Amino acid sequence: MVEFLSSNLIWWHWIVLGLILVVSEIFAPLFIVLWFGLSAIIVGLVDLVFATSFMSELFLWIVLSVLFLALWFMFFKEKTISKSGQSDFTLATKGIVTQEIKNHEKGKVRFDSPVLGSSEWFAVSEEEIEVGTPIHIVDVKGQLLKVKKD
Repeated sequence: MVEFLSSNLIWWHWIVLGLILVVSEIFAPLFIVLWFGLSAIIVGLVDLVFATSFMSELFLWIVLSVLFLALWFMFFKEKTISKSGQSDFTLATKGIVTQEIKNHEKGKVRFDSPVLGSSEWFAVSEEEIEVGTPIHIVDVKGQLLKVKKD
């Protein structure tokens, strides 16, 4: 088979194969087949200019395909992150004290957006914080949030 391909495969076969693969991407828009097709077109153009052997063309096609796929996944492919069962909070999440927090005692805080599934939480602090004071989360300790004044 390799002997047949090396003696009968010419540059425009690579370009036609590449065009077929690029067009087939329309039916399966995953941007995977596109890179194989683009690699085949490049190999056809390289073969036209340099008249390379079939084995070097095949090697070049594999290397280009892997390179294009790697670049696609590294830089361009949108990273989909499932937020199922997750919270959007960060330690910089800001809230307001709704029940005074005394030094190392519980108080209550409220957040505009839910933190770990709730908008209101019991919180502790290393300092006294009055009602209405803006705060941010410093740490999560079980069912308590450790907060600090902004």
